[in-house]
Amino acid sequence: MTTLSEKLSEKLSEKQAKEKRSKEKQPTKAKRKQPKVIIFTTPTCGWCKRAMAYFRAHNVKFKQVDVSRDPAAARDMQRMSGQMGVPVIKIGSKVIVGFDQQKIERLLGLKHH
Repeated sequence: MTTLSEKLSEKLSEKQAKEKRSKEKQPTKAKRKQPKVIIFTTPTCGWCKRAMAYFRAHNVKFKQVDVSRDPAAARDMQRMSGQMGVPVIKIGSKVIVGFDQQKIERLLGLKHH
């Protein structure tokens, strides 16, 4: 026969286990999902290289699109940004023309270095 205190102890440990599982499922601020990042580049663009190096240094996943090889992407980029200069960086739905580190950090929630 189980005593009342044993039953209470068992219920309590079940409750604690449930709470722990529920906390594990909740994303923490640090594990916030990164918005989609696309950088439109050309092979000779120095600022594009700097921007990509910055993304790599901060473990930011990104997709590189070389507009010199992809005319449709070049048209899309021009429609988005209103110009043909690179880099054009799209973070989520926001478009950044040039390598604007402060804007990138703000949109990605990165700390300023």
